[in-house]
Amino acid sequence: MKLSVVIVSYNVRFYLEQCIASIHRAARGIDTEIWVVDNHSQDDSVALIRQSFPDVHVIAKSQNLGFARANNIAIRKATGQYVLLLNPDTIVAENTLREVVTFMDQHPEAGGCGVRMMHNDGSDALESRRGLPGPMTAFYKMTGLCARFPNHPKLGHYYMSGMPWDVPGKIEVISGAFCMLRHTALDKVGLLDEDFFMYGEDIDLSYRILKGGFENWYVPARILHYKGESTQKSSFRYVHVFYEAMLIFFRKHYSGLSVLISIPIKLAILGKAFMALSSMMIRRAKRSLGFFDRPPKPLSFLFIGAESCQPEFKRIARENGLEASFVVETEQSLPEGHLSPNIKVASKCCVVYDTDSFSYTAIFNIFGKHPQAGVEMGTYSKQTATIITMGGIYQ
Repeated sequence: MKLSVVIVSYNVRFYLEQCIASIHRAARGIDTEIWVVDNHSQDDSVALIRQSFPDVHVIAKSQNLGFARANNIAIRKATGQYVLLLNPDTIVAENTLREVVTFMDQHPEAGGCGVRMMHNDGSDALESRRGLPGPMTAFYKMTGLCARFPNHPKLGHYYMSGMPWDVPGKIEVISGAFCMLRHTALDKVGLLDEDFFMYGEDIDLSYRILKGGFENWYVPARILHYKGESTQKSSFRYVHVFYEAMLIFFRKHYSGLSVLISIPIKLAILGKAFMALSSMMIRRAKRSLGFFDRPPKPLSFLFIGAESCQPEFKRIARENGLEASFVVETEQSLPEGHLSPNIKVASKCCVVYDTDSFSYTAIFNIFGKHPQAGVEMGTYSKQTATIITMGGIYQ
């Protein structure tokens, strides 16, 4: 077996379905197995995957084991030369798996590899390349100096912003959203640390891969990461789990530091957690008193696809009360997509592509060529008659 894809899922039924469909496209010609570990979802994810994808190995748990433990269950069963840890709220372009597998074949010193992740507006995700959060790097990140000086070689090292986006390069931390791992490297350095429930385990594993004598690489092959559809980042639990993970990593790898260095770092982590919780409590208090944020301007929708999809596009728009326009085109007839000068796109718009008429590679290239604030990506599949966007699901 060449490749084992491992997906840990929790209540993201439609995103998971789309993710697996994209893997099937991207894995053509590659000997691949897919493992899904479901962390006790309540949205019929397990039944859907077993019915729609009988080739997928599904492990259904009766409780939420967290990211690390759930991944390890499948990794121990995986037989691939390479193991890909993949978030369910991602779409993999048709050429991505082949590019990364080929790179790993050609670079035996690479223990792990990440990719060029993009947001749903086509912009590059900074998390695609990260540096290890050593004491000073973590301090710069926690105090906001990294965000203020992103291209500074030291202050901005957390996101390694000095690297070019379009060529491969060595990095220190691979994102857990797409983390291709050499199985022999895992055999040497061990699996994910299960002390981390969620967040931080990718940093810890990346560090151990480097300490094990391997290299971590970035390859500019694209995926879309909805970033957060599988987590509730506005919850108190998220804040607790996220910042606890930072403290676990710090205690594990930097416990021997001088008190003069360690105390400011710990205080910065706790301070950020306190600020996040305070902001959350203020927002909830305002809502309880009847103060609500002004609702955002509603999105308009632009549907682009083959003639055969237009009746479903119009039905979904009508039944969901969407302000929409419709374009009958395919990748061959409209290679520039919504960037074509003949297409009018509103300033706040979700452009929905028929994924049978446009490849994911083409869609990503179109959005990546000219990211526009307020213009978001949506996808439609006639197999599911479902439109998937960052903001919601439409059927």
